Amino acid sequence: GGGGGGEPMRSHHDIEKETSNTKYMKKSIKHFSAIAKRACASGHVFDLFACALDQVGLCEMRSVIEKAGGYVVMSESFTGNIFKQSFKAVFAPDASNQYLRMAFGGAVEVLTSNELKICGAIGNCSSLGKKSPHVAETEIGVGNTNAWSIGGMDEDTTVALYFEVTSQANAPAQQQGMQRYIQFQTAYQHSSGQYRLRVTTVARAWADGTQLGDIARGFDQEAAAVLMARIASHKTQTEEAFDILRWIDRMLIRLVAKFADYRKDDAASFRLGTEFSIYPQFMFHLRRSQFLQVFGNSPDETTYYRLILARENTTNSLIMIQPTLLAYSFDGPPVPVLLDVTSISPDRILLLDTFFQVIVFHGETISAWRKQGYHESEEHQNFRELLLAPKEDAAMLLQERFPVPLYVECDQRGSQARFLLAKLNPSVTHNSTQDPGQGSDFLFTDDVSLQVFMDHLKRLAVQS
Repeated sequence: GGGGGGEPMRSHHDIEKETSNTKYMKKSIKHFSAIAKRACASGHVFDLFACALDQVGLCEMRSVIEKAGGYVVMSESFTGNIFKQSFKAVFAPDASNQYLRMAFGGAVEVLTSNELKICGAIGNCSSLGKKSPHVAETEIGVGNTNAWSIGGMDEDTTVALYFEVTSQANAPAQQQGMQRYIQFQTAYQHSSGQYRLRVTTVARAWADGTQLGDIARGFDQEAAAVLMARIASHKTQTEEAFDILRWIDRMLIRLVAKFADYRKDDAASFRLGTEFSIYPQFMFHLRRSQFLQVFGNSPDETTYYRLILARENTTNSLIMIQPTLLAYSFDGPPVPVLLDVTSISPDRILLLDTFFQVIVFHGETISAWRKQGYHESEEHQNFRELLLAPKEDAAMLLQERFPVPLYVECDQRGSQARFLLAKLNPSVTHNSTQDPGQGSDFLFTDDVSLQVFMDHLKRLAVQS
């Protein structure tokens, strides 16, 4: 915090330029790192509920949450729904209704076949410093170990693990199609007091580096996008944002250059198989996401988003990277639409889910009708149902998510519409030549659109 007389809290700009506002920062981070170390050694978990209009220093406390496996919830006040509902959810019982969902003193150990080595883990975990022969030289996240402690865990705790293929793995002795193994041993104390060990063994057929078709069929683009997002987010602690964006681009170009079909130097011939088709757009949204772009967020908010990305499952992480957008209209049931300004239309209601926020956005005509009270009259039952549908779906999302998201209802051209506009692809901006289409909005931005991003990618991938 600041000293006497209301010193301003440090901003991203202060941290980058090391201004006098950051004079306590290094000391503070060191202090909390020491606490995190002690917490891990004694199996203690810290949960942090930070409810304030200004920052509370989450950025400095990061290691305590990250290493000990606790929950973090950030919102504006202790009287609001986000705090109250999230706090209750921490003590929710499991399916048996007898015990809490939380587990304690967890540890995960990973064993592999000889062809694989373990580079590290990214998640709410801390190294147990166990060096098996299967530990790689290359470190990704928390490396140099094949075992990690997770002080507090629940059914949804997710750790990202990274492996590399050893040099001897492609020796001719490796028969094509042979099974190779990875084993996860997860030990923890259940809230009933019982100690449990859960062993999960995964077997996969081996394909050597020339078998591109086999490798492509095994590619899970959604998991891959989240694994990349976690590395990118983790890198922000030690690397410049610009370098991380360059790294994401390089990795993407390398991937598609290897697996796409194209004729050398002919961008028009470029085709990506279905296993890879949505991966580039995940990377496009990751580059623009709050994990890598800090504009408009405080250091505490940025830390908060990154901490939650590091513990969530694939589906939830993808929603954070590329939010989902549903359109409700009189034409039939809700349909998923592109995360794009052209999806805004006067006679539609949009439901945006960014994981941290759930936004119901009324098109201009819809909001005018609502303001005139059409939904209250008998003959407009259809309109009443249309207004209710997205609210009911939003309520379901709020109920099953932790931390509970911020819920916003807003109108096209209203002051809160910025919540939606900030997440949309700028296919039509104040710089574009084409017409935005009936009733949709211009975006005032110099961001490139997904289309431009894809055109660049194709050009670079096919270069000989």
